[in-house]
Amino acid sequence: MEQAWIPLALTLKVAGWATLITMVLGVALGYLLARTRFPGRDLLDAVLTLPMVLPPTVIGYYLLVLVGRNGPVGEWLLGAFGIHLIFTWQGAVLAAAIVALPLTFKSARAAFELVDPQYEQAARVLGIGEVAIFFRVTLPLAWRGILAGVLLSFARAAGEFGATLMVAGSIPGKTQTLSIAVYEAVQAGQDDLANFLVLITSLTCIAVLLAAGKLVPGRVPERS
Repeated sequence: MEQAWIPLALTLKVAGWATLITMVLGVALGYLLARTRFPGRDLLDAVLTLPMVLPPTVIGYYLLVLVGRNGPVGEWLLGAFGIHLIFTWQGAVLAAAIVALPLTFKSARAAFELVDPQYEQAARVLGIGEVAIFFRVTLPLAWRGILAGVLLSFARAAGEFGATLMVAGSIPGKTQTLSIAVYEAVQAGQDDLANFLVLITSLTCIAVLLAAGKLVPGRVPERS
């Protein structure tokens, strides 16, 4: 099953980078919407949640329009930095990150909203700055919910198919992730390879879901 390890390694790389991006953006956006009120707040929340309900192929199409060679962002990246994202593993990271972002964002927002503002206010009374309050008070109290969302985002990024296929394609060893490799194996009639890839993917997702379930805020430990 040597054919399985290359897409597995690529999937871990893509999902890892995508999760890192969603963690930074999701925590920042979750904190923003949990602690501030501004015009268009509900609209921004809806836009950030949209990848959860849109078909992945639609997201892939939007990305092609934006970051393709003739797209506004893609043309700028190519002209300014020589970066071309289409049919690259970096493009797969971008697609996976966008699809997985709502999971981190929603979890982070919910976790921050569960933090009692009185703790933050007490820190302000003691003269602690806002940045220090975030890292020393708010984040430590919300970390369990945030980490649960990050784990779910990793699982979602690892299993992404539609948007990744449209943006990055299926180039063996370069952009062919596990989910795409399963599709290709089924199409080629390689049932043994498909079964092995499905088993790896399923076990990984089960492990992530179990870990995330242990971190959900408010979960009451079961008594033995």
